[in-house]
This record gives sequence, C-alpha cells and structure tokens, in this order.
Amino acid sequence: MTATVEREQPETQPEAQAAVRPAPLLRGYRFELVKQVSQWRIRLLLAACWIGPAIFVAVVSAQTALPADTVFGRWMHATGWAGSLVVLGFSCQWVLPLLTALVAGDVFAAEDRLGTWRHLLVAVRSPRRIFVAKAGASLTVILVMAAGLCASGIIGGLAAVGNRPLAGLDGHMLAPGDAAGTVLLAWLCALAPTLAFAAVGLLGSVALGRSPMGLLMPVLLAFVLQLAQMLPLPVAVRMALPSQAFLAWRGLFTDPAQTGPLLIGLIVSLAWAATATAMAYRLFVRRDFTDLTYEGSGRRVLTAGVLPLAVIAVLTFALVNVATSAKGSGILRQKLQDSLAVSYAHLYRLQTSELHRPAVTEAQLRAGASCDKGGPRVADEGPGNDWRCVVTWHLPGVTSAGSAIYQLDVTADGRYVADGDGPKEVNGYFQVHTSSGDEPNPLWQFDGNVDLLA
Repeated sequence: MTATVEREQPETQPEAQAAVRPAPLLRGYRFELVKQVSQWRIRLLLAACWIGPAIFVAVVSAQTALPADTVFGRWMHATGWAGSLVVLGFSCQWVLPLLTALVAGDVFAAEDRLGTWRHLLVAVRSPRRIFVAKAGASLTVILVMAAGLCASGIIGGLAAVGNRPLAGLDGHMLAPGDAAGTVLLAWLCALAPTLAFAAVGLLGSVALGRSPMGLLMPVLLAFVLQLAQMLPLPVAVRMALPSQAFLAWRGLFTDPAQTGPLLIGLIVSLAWAATATAMAYRLFVRRDFTDLTYEGSGRRVLTAGVLPLAVIAVLTFALVNVATSAKGSGILRQKLQDSLAVSYAHLYRLQTSELHRPAVTEAQLRAGASCDKGGPRVADEGPGNDWRCVVTWHLPGVTSAGSAIYQLDVTADGRYVADGDGPKEVNGYFQVHTSSGDEPNPLWQFDGNVDLLA
C-alpha cells in the first residue's frame, strides 16, 4: 500500500505546478507604483509639479510685465484664475508631453536596460498582468502630476491676486464660481491628449526596448505637431491631430462655448490613446523574453504604431470634411468681424464700469466691425498679422457713432490679438484714468478666439 502511494506521488506534481496562478493584478500594480515613486527623477517631477506652478504664478502676478503673448496672460493682475490658465497653456505645449515621455516612455525600457524581465516574469507569471500593472502605474503617476499642475496654479493665483471675476475670450465676465468650474473643466479636457501622448510613450517603450528613441517619442511627436499647428493647414487636417485638444479648451471661455472643435479633439485623442495602447499590448504579449539581446525594432514602430495612427488621422480628416461646412483655414472675414464686435461690446461695458459712466447694454451699443486683410489685392481670409479692423458702436442719446481702429494678429489655430490703434481715450493707451487712480484699459489689447468649425 505504501509503495503504491509513493509511486503515485510524483504523478501529482505536474498538476500542482499547473495549479499555480499568476500574481494578483492589484499586487502587481502596487509593486509597479512603488517602483515608479522610488525613482529620484519621478520624485523630483512630482515635487516640481506640485510646487513650481504656484511659485511661478505668484511671482509673475507681482511683476509689472505680464506674459501678454500667452492666452489669459494679460489678466494675471486682475484675477487669480488667469494664472492657472497660463500654466495650462504652457503645460499643453511642452510640460505634459515631456512628463508622458519620462514616465510612460521609460516604464518598459527600464526593465530592458536592467535585464530584469526574467525575474519579473517568474514573480508575476503573466505578461498580460505585467503590461496592465505597468500601464496603470504610469498612468497614475501622470495623473497625479497633472493634478499637481492644476492645483498648484490655482492656489498660487488665488493667494497672489484673489478670487475675482475672469474675462473670457469674447470679453464676457465669468463670476468666480463660474470661472472655477470652467478652469477645472479645461484641465480635465487636457487629460485626453495627455493620454494619447502617454500611449505613444508606452508603444515606444515596448517596441524600441532599451533604445533612447522610445523615451523621446512623445516629445518628438509633440514637436512635430507643434510645427504642424503653426502652419496654415486646412481645418479638417487640423482637427485630425491629437494636439488640437490641447488648444480647443479655449472655446470653453466664450459664450456660447465653442464645443465643436473641443469634442472632435477629445474623440481623436481618445482614439489615438486606445489604438496606441492596444498596439503596445499586442507587441508586448507576443514578445520572446528568452532573447537576452533584444534591442527593439524600428520596423515594429512603423507597422504597429505609425500606420494605425495615420489611418485614424485620415479617417478623421474625411469625416470632418464631410460632416462640417468649414473649408480652408476656417478663418473668414465674417467670423472675425462677428467675434471682434462681440468682444468689443463686452469689454466696452467693463471699461464703462471702470470709468463710472452710465451703464449700457450690448443691445444698446449695437457694436459692429469691418475688417480687411492686407489691402484690396489680398483675400480676406486666413491667418496673418495684417488684419486691420474698424469697430463702430452707438451710445444712447448720441446721434453719431463712435469708432475705433484695431490691428489684428490672427494665428492659424484661431486665436487673435487685437491691438488698439486709437482714438487714445478709447483704446490707444494701456491705462484709463479713473477717480481712484489709473487702471488697465481692457480695450487697449485683448485676446479673442475664432471657432474654426462655425
């Protein structure tokens, strides 16, 4: 009887080995998260994201020279909410893509450099769970960094300037409560393209292995898209790029909100994020981990990354071109005139309150604008700094109409800066004289935003 048991015992060992299950996903996620936070560069980035914007906003708000070339930069003296939007604009250009490169772009490549894949596979026993744990941990770190940028910018602005109304990109005033909600919504919208860049970082880290090019892919993508956004591309091509959502949040600060470009930008960004993540997952689970000399493959990046993302861009271009009526650059004379007239009417009321004059409404002002680009031989459309506009308005009880001249610098993404060119008492000087002292003249220079899809 004993001999029989001893003979049967070895036959049960393979069954016991087969019953061994992979490590729990939550445990793997926590392990990867601890690995991320234990790195000195990640700790330094977290500290910079949670402290740096507050210091920057507080210092700049106390200066006489403001970053007027940045959207909402000229309002940093007026309200604390403008500082967070300045931080958002700068973060969308470089900070968020850089963070995704340093976190998601290195999460898989680090194991290749250290040669620790065998140990990790023995401990977890599931490539799928390893991928999910690493992707989830990197995403968590990126979201914490983005939350730090948002919270720090808001705290710094409110502490330095105060919780005051914010002027939108069409001149209408947002109460502090409305400004708070819109600012937070703008930061939330910026997370969608951040996810797209993070997914590209994951794809580069998986496909290129220990090569530094995987780490640089989100930054290179951001640089290429920045150059593309500066070009006078057709509006349908512009909407097909994931970087559009990094700019479209500006439409939240008009009344009514310009939701068309924003919604398209969010959908495109999420499509890029899902596709790049799926391609990275497919490459990772099919990888031969017994090859200790794995150096990545640029061909895999082309076939599994660039081509699928290019297909999404082409499909988006076709859908936008068919579903919307916007053609060319999307910047037309009538759009610009309407936007300028609305902004002028709102800001004229603000100047009226500063000068303690009798209140007027936009309906009473009946503001209008007439614009011309570069003279009679140039078509009145497209970006450029050669737009010249004349704004007219009416005051109750006054028979003659008032007029003011503006020089407009319109960028390819629809933002424009209106620079007052007289008369001096209206928009020709950067300050107005009030009973309580000199105050910034809201009609001297102001930002606007044209809806490219309207």
